[in-house]
Amino acid sequence: MKNTLKIINHPPESGVKRLLTECRLEESDVTPAHLAHFFGLGSADKLEGVVGLEMYGHAALLRSLAVSAFRRRQGWGSALLMHAEEYAQAHGIESVYLLTQTAAPFFLRHGYLHADRDHAPDLIRQTKEFSELCPVSAIFMVKHL
Repeated sequence: MKNTLKIINHPPESGVKRLLTECRLEESDVTPAHLAHFFGLGSADKLEGVVGLEMYGHAALLRSLAVSAFRRRQGWGSALLMHAEEYAQAHGIESVYLLTQTAAPFFLRHGYLHADRDHAPDLIRQTKEFSELCPVSAIFMVKHL
């Protein structure tokens, strides 16, 4: 699947926010600065998959993995996740963290493990997503690369 999909680096903010809204994910804190480490699938005119990273030293927060309903179950989410992990590893990231309310089974299949929020790295705890946007009921997960 990866060979047939072209990753879009730095997808347009409007497309990212449209897709996140469509997938009922938080988009209010996505800024042009965040998009430096965002990747998409589809076209610049019609973004159909997106994933982002917030990188903090040797740790990263994976955020906003979203795939349009039309493209789900076709490997797009897995391709985006793999690309984000490879990008993170190439940039010295050792551990990728995430918060999810609905996709824990997907991330478990990709090697992520449940983690204790109380033991999250300080820089991850200070992110807006961790501290404000995701409810305490969200599942906190980690993958060591």
